[in-house]
Order: sequence, then C-alpha cells, then structure tokens
Amino acid sequence: MWFQKRIQLSAKKRGFHLIDKELLQQLPELKTLEIGLAHFFIQHTSASLTLNENADPTVRGDFERHFNVMVPENAAYYQHTYEGSDDMPAHLKSTIIGAELTIPISHGRLNLGTWQGIYLCEHRDKAFERTIIVTINGQ
Repeated sequence: MWFQKRIQLSAKKRGFHLIDKELLQQLPELKTLEIGLAHFFIQHTSASLTLNENADPTVRGDFERHFNVMVPENAAYYQHTYEGSDDMPAHLKSTIIGAELTIPISHGRLNLGTWQGIYLCEHRDKAFERTIIVTINGQ
C-alpha cells in the first residue's frame, strides 16, 4: 500500500520543536500497518526536520544557540537579505539539517528509539504554518 498526505503544522516561534504528537494526530492511517516506512518532507527552505532527544528540553535550546553561533545573522558576505537578517541564515540552517526524514513503521507505530523525537526546526523569526508531505509505504 502507498499513501500520501499533506499535513499543516501550526506556526511555531523560532527554535526546535517536538512535533511527534502533532504529526501522529493527523496520521491515523499508521495504525493499520504492521510494517512499513514513513517519509516526511518539509516543503520549505527556511525550516527543517531532524530526529533527536525528546526528553530534555534543554537539548532543543542548545540546538538553537549552537546553530545561531554556527550560522550567524548579518554576516558581511551575505547578499540574499531581501526578507531580513534571518533569511539567509535560515536557508543555510535548512540545508545543513535537511528537509526529510524516513522512519520505520512497526505494529502501527513509528519505530523511534526510546529517547527520539521528530523536530520541526523553525529558522525564521516570524512564525509560519509549515507543510509536511508524508508518504507511507507498508502493509
């Protein structure tokens, strides 16, 4: 079976946000699968997806602080600044982190590790709704 769905995520402030529950609420189809793969693709160039620590919220803050140092705003060599000082850094962060995840499905659930969660990485100061395309293959 193949299945594809567009999921709208609510706007989130800049930072790293666990979105497992928000995704799963919109994917009741997972419960019908014994085995499979779920592919998540974010349709944006200033936000990204990653998989990481889901228990300690300080990890998410550390990610935000680290990426702000690693990819600073207002770098003198940026030419793409039409949408503000956070625009080019958002594109760079999105490229570094990535736009997609593939996660196994087992017994009707995403087969994540004990301490793993799916993050929406919002790299812009102004919050936007974000669109995720989920493609599922399984039986």
